[in-house]
Amino acid sequence: MAEPDDFAGVFARLKAILKLYAPKCDVLQDTDEHYYLNTRHIMKNKQPLFFAGVRAGKAYVSFHLMPVYASPELLAGMSPELKRRMQGKSCFNFRSVDEKLFKELARLTKAGFARFNDKKFLEGLRMLQSRK
Repeated sequence: MAEPDDFAGVFARLKAILKLYAPKCDVLQDTDEHYYLNTRHIMKNKQPLFFAGVRAGKAYVSFHLMPVYASPELLAGMSPELKRRMQGKSCFNFRSVDEKLFKELARLTKAGFARFNDKKFLEGLRMLQSRK
């Protein structure tokens, strides 16, 4: 277990979860405080679909996972411990490394990546965009 408020360690561990997906995504930002990945799917507004990111803030390190916002059913079966880390619909906040929760978050990220690369999901997204 890391020291409390070891934000650099928390950031590094959360970034490591996302780095697995970098070869199939576009790295939007990669600094000591921000790491963001976009999918290669271009939306109707001609912008790429945001996948996930990590941001080191003053009070905590945030892990943003857009697939859980777009497909909340991915959260079914989420542990109460990870649920307590949620802020909003797609953000998880941490102050220290928690290997158990990071493993669960890695599984959720894998499921989210699969969803954002699912042809049926992307076709449904296109249909929603065309209605607007």
